[in-house]
Amino acid sequence: MKIILVIMKYDYGIPARGESYEYYNFFCSLKKIGHDVSIFDYMSLMNAHGKENMNKMLLDTAKKENPDLMVFSLYTDQIEPSTVSSLRTITKTLCFFHDDTWRVDFSRYWAGHFDHFTTPDIYGVYKYSKLDMHNALHFPFGANHELYKRLDVEKIYDVSFVGGWHPYRQWLVDKIRKSGINVHTFGSGWKNGIVPHEEMVKIFNQSKINLNLSNSSNWDARYLISSPRGLLSRLRSKKTVEQLKARHFEIAATSSFQLSYYVEGLESYYKIGKEIGIFADADDLVEKVHYYLEDSELRESVANAGYTRTLQEHSFEARFGKVFREIGLI
Repeated sequence: MKIILVIMKYDYGIPARGESYEYYNFFCSLKKIGHDVSIFDYMSLMNAHGKENMNKMLLDTAKKENPDLMVFSLYTDQIEPSTVSSLRTITKTLCFFHDDTWRVDFSRYWAGHFDHFTTPDIYGVYKYSKLDMHNALHFPFGANHELYKRLDVEKIYDVSFVGGWHPYRQWLVDKIRKSGINVHTFGSGWKNGIVPHEEMVKIFNQSKINLNLSNSSNWDARYLISSPRGLLSRLRSKKTVEQLKARHFEIAATSSFQLSYYVEGLESYYKIGKEIGIFADADDLVEKVHYYLEDSELRESVANAGYTRTLQEHSFEARFGKVFREIGLI
């Protein structure tokens, strides 16, 4: 099948941040499956040629290539609605919404412009149907198991976290450190900075405990009192609920132990306590870190079970196969 991915090739459109989530998981997975897939990097082209010309280039590309499907991952307003309308006369269109639990107005506005759109929300299809939008497809995050994989390396970190800095994440990390356990942090805003993809996968494998920390602002009074910046972030944030994220599946795909925040519906993907570890709040997080560090046999059992479940059900090969059947392309 010929597919054009209308995505940002680089993370947030910035080459210095490395390739994007869509590049690693959509492009690489679809290539591995055997589809004829190409990238239309709308952000780079817009920066080089301007928004109007980029949209014209997108339409010209579709006319020339005549793909079976164009897959979109939008950022803000780079793509014109009129461009999408024109594209729908040429090919099928599918748009991925990764954050529709909190970018509600954005997602609802764009949903009707495409032939089909996705939602990672376990209740998303039902919610959209109540709005008379019947072209929604449930498509949770997953993992490209060719990129996120088990490595034969030594566990050199007791606890690690890979992800962008956030005041709430900093507060949680500080609480663990104060309990006597060091936490090695990597990512934008942390002292160690951003690490390449291959290094990130290695860190997952080298860690006894991989933390999966929410960046949704938290109403814990101790956190808000301790951090004026955190209070300001809480008041400004549009994120009011926790969300299932890609990291849940990526860590599991490396057969590494994960200790995660809880999000509604997580138990539909992994058996809590048997395939993934969770914590309820800051105090529970500290307690669970000590608990799991002391029981290597339990950590290994949970990590292996989560790994098996991921390969069986949560690979992008399985995800795309399901959605292509639902829209009639398989």
